[in-house]
Amino acid sequence: MKFGLLKRPFIMSQYGESTLKELVSNDYRKAEVFRKYGLDFCCGGKKQLQKACSDKGISLDQVEKELSVAEQQPVVPSQDYNQWGLDFLADYIVNTHHKYVVRTIPTLYEYTQKVSKVHGGEHPEVKEIADDFLKAVDELNRHMMKEEHILFPYIKVLVEAEKAGTQVSPPGFGTIANPIRMMEMEHELVGDVMDHIEKLSSGFNPPPDACNTYRVSFAKLKEFTDDLHQHIHLENNILFPKAIELEKKLLNP
Repeated sequence: MKFGLLKRPFIMSQYGESTLKELVSNDYRKAEVFRKYGLDFCCGGKKQLQKACSDKGISLDQVEKELSVAEQQPVVPSQDYNQWGLDFLADYIVNTHHKYVVRTIPTLYEYTQKVSKVHGGEHPEVKEIADDFLKAVDELNRHMMKEEHILFPYIKVLVEAEKAGTQVSPPGFGTIANPIRMMEMEHELVGDVMDHIEKLSSGFNPPPDACNTYRVSFAKLKEFTDDLHQHIHLENNILFPKAIELEKKLLNP
């Protein structure tokens, strides 16, 4: 008697082939699940969920179950960024995330430098963390300046033109896709630096001999990273794609 190989039943993945960007852009409630598992839905948002889970060694089934639960949570209209006007969203990013970065940098600079000087002998990684934070700060300061003085004002011009039913002239930089491409590259650079800090700090977990400043420094770095993820998500996944589509509509009616 011959026995054929038993075939495993094919199980359709509910979200696996969707990208992290698509899932969060369409339903902000899913962001909390991705944060829980450390899945990068901002800079790494172009990855399919199944690939992101595989890279992290996380169960796709478990993540999908939690995403399904998230869909059952009540929708909070005030957090549905997809429904916001682009001009309002740009102002929100500046007034919430840019101001947070500016306000937080001096404190984190003081803490990371102090921890580096006091504990760098026993824990050499904190010296690298302090240097990395300076790299991130330098990149972010220049990046936010370009957004506030060039990109966001042009987005507001597009919004006003749409409301008035008028066309716009092509900008000096050719098309909005050009500065957006640069902004996304800079997001990647800052994201990589903060990812490196997270690895060096063992997930922002201070060692047993850490003093209070050491502990607060790591807690603030985690807070800074979490805010940066939300900041980049709003730009990469919502503001930028919609601005590109709006410009196309106005330049090519």
